[in-house]
Amino acid sequence: MAAPTTLKGTSRASATPKGAWKITFLLFLFMLVNFADKIVVGLAGVPIMTELNLNAEQFGLLGSSFFFLFSISAIVVGFVVNKVPTRWVLLVLALIWAVAQFPMVGTVGFTTLLICRVILGAGEGPAASVAVHAVYKWFPDEKRAMPTAILSQGSAFGVILAVPALNWIIVNHGWHYAFGALGVVGLMWSVAWLWLGKEGPLAEVEFAGLREQRVPYLQLLTSRTFVGCVAATFGAYWALSLGLTWFTPFLVKGLGFSQQQAGFISILPWIFGACVVLTTGFVSQTLMARGVSTRMARGVLGATPLVIGGALMAMMPHVDAASAKIALLVVGSGLCGSIYVVCPPMIGEFTPVRQRGAAMAIYGALYTLAGIVAPVVMGKMIQASGSLLEGYMSGFTINAVIMVISGLLGLALLWPNSERARLQAQQAVAPEFA
Repeated sequence: MAAPTTLKGTSRASATPKGAWKITFLLFLFMLVNFADKIVVGLAGVPIMTELNLNAEQFGLLGSSFFFLFSISAIVVGFVVNKVPTRWVLLVLALIWAVAQFPMVGTVGFTTLLICRVILGAGEGPAASVAVHAVYKWFPDEKRAMPTAILSQGSAFGVILAVPALNWIIVNHGWHYAFGALGVVGLMWSVAWLWLGKEGPLAEVEFAGLREQRVPYLQLLTSRTFVGCVAATFGAYWALSLGLTWFTPFLVKGLGFSQQQAGFISILPWIFGACVVLTTGFVSQTLMARGVSTRMARGVLGATPLVIGGALMAMMPHVDAASAKIALLVVGSGLCGSIYVVCPPMIGEFTPVRQRGAAMAIYGALYTLAGIVAPVVMGKMIQASGSLLEGYMSGFTINAVIMVISGLLGLALLWPNSERARLQAQQAVAPEFA
């Protein structure tokens, strides 16, 4: 078996290129806009339901509609970025987000809102995987945990920073203008990226990888670590999609808070989640620097909090105080953030560089299927229950069970270090990993 190749020596491969953190910051802002776009429907959920006369099941469908083309576009664009520079792909995606927001500024019906959310979802489906693929062109494997964590924080800060501003617009000017504001922000990021965005110098490794042997996609996608990543992140994304769509309506209609109060409370899961993600990234990278296997430094570290978070969320129906319910939901769902930090580096660890973009995209497309199912399930639980609060508790209990099962599957399946060795051993010519 041939030894794995490096492009220009180990020392060069391990260096962080100049400008890497500037690109990381721009991609952090990219993810910030991405999640602000996602959460606006949930934040404006009560005004939207009131104005358009929607019931819980219809609003659940609206939340799910964002994900109708999400997975399909993620897969298609994932194969595109194996050949097209990520700089241009990211620009096109951001422009789609911006354009999809502006129709909501005027008077719209349920169908128009639904269609715009489907288009927005198609533009945002590939976002996370393309951003990760882009930033990995600036950092070698052993230094990817922190940039991955920072990109993940785009989601938290997209909510922490956007929710107060968007909620102010909703309360004072109406929900229509909140969508318009996001369209303007999307255009501003596109201009900044066109001016400052660059392709990472480690992209050279990918072109070198074009000469290396591929691993069959069936072999990659059925490997236990890939399956474990999808299973674990599916449970985390179930919680995230409920938070995006149903958390604010739960606070207003389920617990009796005002729209203004709910806007401030809505940022709590994201603040806690930000702490979890940054801590996970730091601990993971520290453990790896000390020679701990990626099985422990990534797999176990990322999957264990899912089990703990699910157990906490399962306690929600058994406490009476609104503050206790909120605390369990905030901590339980916030612990899910750890898995987003560790899974992309694990997949990158055993995927040949020429196939990494597609593998990341397929991973994202599969776990985000939870976004189609979760909001609808919650809507049906609310619609079928005797009271709003009872319906919410049933929906969150289902979420808790899924999180625990997903975390246990992650603990059983996530073995990236042995996965890489196995794939290398099966190839006549060693694939290029980076």
